[in-house]
Amino acid sequence: MRLEGKKVLSFVHHDFEDLELWYPILRLREEGAVVHLSGESKETYIGKYGVPAEADFSFDEINPEDYDALLVPGGWAPDKLRRFQKVIEIVQYMEENKKLIGQICHAGWVLISAKILEGKKVTSTPGIKDDMENAGAQWIDEPVVVDGHLISSRRPPDLPPYMKAFCDVLAK
Repeated sequence: MRLEGKKVLSFVHHDFEDLELWYPILRLREEGAVVHLSGESKETYIGKYGVPAEADFSFDEINPEDYDALLVPGGWAPDKLRRFQKVIEIVQYMEENKKLIGQICHAGWVLISAKILEGKKVTSTPGIKDDMENAGAQWIDEPVVVDGHLISSRRPPDLPPYMKAFCDVLAK
């Protein structure tokens, strides 16, 4: 298992896009990575389509130094996630330390609020294209865009190439 020994943090909050949270988690676990979910508190969060996800840790319990990578799921959860200072600090730590960051769909909102997109090549759901560009990013309409340690994707049909790229970069 090529990701054995790797630790990945995934944010979670209510109204996450069910596939955009669970597909990456299951894919990473298949490869041997340990994946922890972190939310506002240690509780069960419900996705847009009713799938539950229980947070292992609250945001305040997270030390980003303990993780090799970060995943930010889409849905409506990113609009909530970006309001937490600890979430912003974790994203900024991962960026400053060139640790892998994956974002899909509306997750770009969190990276915008963390102010880490200036000069980056990204994709997202087309609905936030203007937001991404206004944050200084170069938006590209592709299933997955890899810009160094930042991997972005558009929507659920793009999950296979997104997670292949994420796993490939994490394995290096």
